[in-house]
Amino acid sequence: MNAKLRIFSAGFILMLGATLCLSQAAPDRQREFAAHIQKAQDYMRQKRPDLAIPELQAATEINPENAETQGNLGVLLYFQGKFADATPHLRVALENQPALIKIQGLLGIAEVRTLDFADARKDMEASFPQIVDKKFKVELGLELVGLYTRTGDLDQAASTLAQLRKADPENAEVLFAAYRTYSDLSSESMMALALAAPDSAQMHQILAHEEIKEGNTNGAIAQYRKAMAIDPKLPGIHFELAELLNTSQDANIKKEAEQEYRQALTVNPLDEKAECRLGEIDAVRGNTSQAYEEFSRAVALQPADSDAKLDLAKTLVRMDKLDSAQALLEETVRLEPTNALAHYRLGTLYQKQRRVEDAKREVELYKKYKEMKEKLHAVYKELMIQPAEIRPDESDQK
Repeated sequence: MNAKLRIFSAGFILMLGATLCLSQAAPDRQREFAAHIQKAQDYMRQKRPDLAIPELQAATEINPENAETQGNLGVLLYFQGKFADATPHLRVALENQPALIKIQGLLGIAEVRTLDFADARKDMEASFPQIVDKKFKVELGLELVGLYTRTGDLDQAASTLAQLRKADPENAEVLFAAYRTYSDLSSESMMALALAAPDSAQMHQILAHEEIKEGNTNGAIAQYRKAMAIDPKLPGIHFELAELLNTSQDANIKKEAEQEYRQALTVNPLDEKAECRLGEIDAVRGNTSQAYEEFSRAVALQPADSDAKLDLAKTLVRMDKLDSAQALLEETVRLEPTNALAHYRLGTLYQKQRRVEDAKREVELYKKYKEMKEKLHAVYKELMIQPAEIRPDESDQK
């Protein structure tokens, strides 16, 4: 019996072998019905569903309204790949026992296979939220996502994927489907904006994102500037431009990036990321007290930002406020257990306190997560187009 057939034990087979009587039938018909059920049960024990199927077919001819027999026959036919044959039996079982949620889900998938998309959608949408078994929920959910994608209902697909990611967050199939769906949503939204407002600030902002994907940093800068010319207060525009400028090695361009970070805060005083970047700039310059104020504001604006807490902790170390730094680092690794640098810094503080075991633990965690990060970095490096260096004569394109 193949792997899929083993799912029977998880609850698809309903009551095979149970006492199923025919209240209005003659005793000999009852015996005949019971004999077929018994043989089907024996064949299933022998892992011979091919032989069990004819016995169940004979049983359904005797009593076509028996939900258990119809359901079991439908399940066996389904896993034999005979979806058109399975569908009517699964449907009869469901009509007689509407609470058979797994059967309804299986019926929906069978209807997809037989191109009955309208009924498939109805049955899968009804059963999916009620499925508890993780493996079948993922299988059913991915089928539903595929159906939504086929009909262009990308918002519905994204909503279903959100539930699947919650149910099985590390499932590669689910994550890939999410990637494809979100990419399709992004493309659809870009096309809709291009049709509705082709010369809007938002359109130029999107075009800047596309230029960045292609590694065309100077083209992206030009698009950001066009967007700002149309709407200087466009949310996020100054920070995004500053992030791009800040990648340059040229001192003048980095100074321009700083001005954009400050402009981002002028437009949005709650821009916690801009506060962090300014803190980093002041920390490099040795302006420790100014960096402390900026990192403190960032943490106040977003207490769950582990990077802001780490930056503030490093600043506190430079200010020789080790107890405060330690408390922040301990909170940082609770917020983000995979933050390698936070583990390293915390281990260093524990070492100074002669907390040998604690220091050793943190150093081991640092090595573990550093190695993981390096592997991820290698993967992303293969995926990413390397951006062109920003040159001074091109950074002020209008």
